[in-house]
Amino acid sequence: MKSIDVKGTARTATGKKACRDIRKAGAVPCNLYGEAKENGKPVAMSFTATQEELRKLVYSPDIYSVNLNIDGKECKAIMKELQFHPVTDRLLHVDFYEITEKKPIVMEVPIKLNGLAEGVRAGGKLSANVRKLKVRAPYTAIPENLNIDVTSLGLGKTIKVADLSFEGLEMVTSPSVVVCQVKMTRSAMSAASKTEDSGEAAAAE
Repeated sequence: MKSIDVKGTARTATGKKACRDIRKAGAVPCNLYGEAKENGKPVAMSFTATQEELRKLVYSPDIYSVNLNIDGKECKAIMKELQFHPVTDRLLHVDFYEITEKKPIVMEVPIKLNGLAEGVRAGGKLSANVRKLKVRAPYTAIPENLNIDVTSLGLGKTIKVADLSFEGLEMVTSPSVVVCQVKMTRSAMSAASKTEDSGEAAAAE
């Protein structure tokens, strides 16, 4: 998994008014959650980061571990939750979660379909039903993509999460979820019909 640097500034002011003021100043309110707890609930470290500083992390199809630097204090984290304005789509808030090399985390990882499926060669169309799958592992074991070989996937066939396994990763997404499939197309149905008709004609002779 790639890593990315993000700088922030600690904040003490919280609440709706403080957050509005932060956004007016061109920054984004953020929270960092880690091992610290109070009354059984996680304690957040509040900080701000600029829109520009977060843009490269938020608006990317890739997944990253984040090298957070908050007023000189450094830690490793992942981005856990984002909030956007419902009308303008402007970034409003980001939650981060502190990570270590040993503790497993749950993360959504993009899938990558590799190979030319048998069903596609037969005239079908390969379709991905999901873009990411949830896995559990230490962040050092999580790859940038989950590579899935579709070469042997036939016409009308599917690959489900239950059919997949990746070394060092525990699948969190439900086993019944269909990851990809080769759908029947008109051209494939026409070809199948012609083959069937030819077979019947040969049998009649």
